[in-house]
Amino acid sequence: MAARGTGDAWLPSSLEAARVVSLPSTAYYLPNFISEEEGRLILDKIAAAPRPRWKQLTHRRLQTWPSDLVQNKLLDAPLPSWLETPIVPRLLSLPLSDDSDSPKHIFAESPHQRPNHVLINEYPPGVGIMPHNKEDGALDPEPAWRILQEPRSLLITTANLYTDYLHGIADTEEDLDLSADTIVNWPLLRDPEAFAGGRNPRQTRTSLTYRDVLQVSKVGTKLGLFGKR
Repeated sequence: MAARGTGDAWLPSSLEAARVVSLPSTAYYLPNFISEEEGRLILDKIAAAPRPRWKQLTHRRLQTWPSDLVQNKLLDAPLPSWLETPIVPRLLSLPLSDDSDSPKHIFAESPHQRPNHVLINEYPPGVGIMPHNKEDGALDPEPAWRILQEPRSLLITTANLYTDYLHGIADTEEDLDLSADTIVNWPLLRDPEAFAGGRNPRQTRTSLTYRDVLQVSKVGTKLGLFGKR
């Protein structure tokens, strides 16, 4: 399984090489999806966003790009360049498998065949989010599986794992009991030795969620609601 290098970002030849095999269909984990420099640039852009861009929620804050959803519709506008490149071209360059008959990339069968909306969530240390799904239904069960995400990593959930299971982040100052027996993506980690003691102190966590929103309204563009970025 050959890999393609871009600085200290590394992409597998296909997503099949990044599949978390012990989970239901289907999850993929790429530990080095962006480089350290790319990560710093993105965090700098997030920090430089005007204060009105942030929506303060109960225990976290949120940015939505290019806009909030209005009645479940996205106003038609491009993503800013710093959210587009290098992430979107990289997502679209990864085939699902090495089989030439498989879909070309993870968004190949989505409505617009590419992501058009990004959620940026910032969690302070010790703060998580209740288990939820795409419909925002909430429960608080014991987790069936645990995934450990390293900085600069990419986690993709699809199919039954996306539609039928809840996902959440525990409220804890430190992740404990980390090992190959408890973390389903342990074989795919960039540096499992960093967690050899079974512990991981939490720091501020910034997550970017890329998705393809089905309904897009062009009224925003016609009314000139979007300025230059």
